Amino acid sequence: MSPARIIPNPDLSVGTGNKQRWNQPAHRRHGFHNAHNLFRRTAMVRSRNVLMLEPAPHGLPDQPAGLRDLLNDPAFSAICCIQGDRIVMEAAADDFTTTAPHSIQSVSKLHIHLIVGQLLQQGLISLDAKVADYLPDIGTGYGKATVQALLDMAVTNDFSEDYSDPNSDCYTEEIALGWRLPPPDVAETSLVDFTNAITGFTAPDQPAYAQYKSANTDVLTRIAATVSPVPLTQLIEDIADAAGYEGAFHISLSPDGYPAFSGGGCLSARDLARFGLLFAREGRDIFGKPFASAAFIAQSLSRNAPKLTPPKDWLKYSNHLMTDGRFIGHGGYGGQFLMVDTQSGTSCAFLSVLENEAGYDDSYMGRVAQVMRQLCDR
Repeated sequence: MSPARIIPNPDLSVGTGNKQRWNQPAHRRHGFHNAHNLFRRTAMVRSRNVLMLEPAPHGLPDQPAGLRDLLNDPAFSAICCIQGDRIVMEAAADDFTTTAPHSIQSVSKLHIHLIVGQLLQQGLISLDAKVADYLPDIGTGYGKATVQALLDMAVTNDFSEDYSDPNSDCYTEEIALGWRLPPPDVAETSLVDFTNAITGFTAPDQPAYAQYKSANTDVLTRIAATVSPVPLTQLIEDIADAAGYEGAFHISLSPDGYPAFSGGGCLSARDLARFGLLFAREGRDIFGKPFASAAFIAQSLSRNAPKLTPPKDWLKYSNHLMTDGRFIGHGGYGGQFLMVDTQSGTSCAFLSVLENEAGYDDSYMGRVAQVMRQLCDR
């Protein structure tokens, strides 16, 4: 009997440019459209009740400048804009739909905003506390940082997130997020070990621009798991129930079982727009009952916080969301953006897949953010 043929998982093995196959430019579109089936491990949840949607009687009265270009861009996957329970407009690429799950990447970070707001409301966390107060084993990169600094992307340490640098720390982080395999015969790094190993903290003045580090979210995830009286998986279910998804929410898991709130979520365009309605409803669930902290959402809009770097410097990064005081949103690697207008109550979800080497383009993301703002304003 000949020996069995065994190979490392081809989707998760690292190749050219220090990227696993599903994130290689030639495979990235398939990867983002199927990430919920490609991650090393995931949690999946369905909502108990579904927020039913119907087309708005008049649709979108006029299109903002630049929208047609985005919809015709090869990167485009899907878009859905909802106001109340009505679909104002939606569209999808020929190879996708508005109801299929898609990697939302860092838009997943908005879950941490909702969870921290609830923990604050319960008196279980302090924004002025140091990370080491909750995680005594944390390394020097985060021990002296405050919870507030993590929420505002205002931490200076050695963690690097430069998508154009194949050796950036954010790619090593992907092992701990369950997105890729380590080298052969090397154990998978846990989220605890990964975050504990970060060094180089310095205490700066309040930075003018946000220092975007997904590891901040990983540390906040660990803090939330430490202080929450219920498991993070239950909090994820609660958010799904409050949003009323029609499909499933998937999120990748670290080897030690932490949800990858830093970027592991997968939702359809419609369900991502449903998720955004939680902010449009000032934290109320689909039944109109208080769910998220309305006070934390409101404070996040009005307070001083670091700006994003140009061309998105009209937005600030406050309490793990992006806002200009009226619009709430978050972007994601690869071309994702959720934008919510707190005045009109409109939620617009945009999904796309950039196929350049880095998988990111700041000018493209700036253009997406501007068009989503104008679209919500219609």
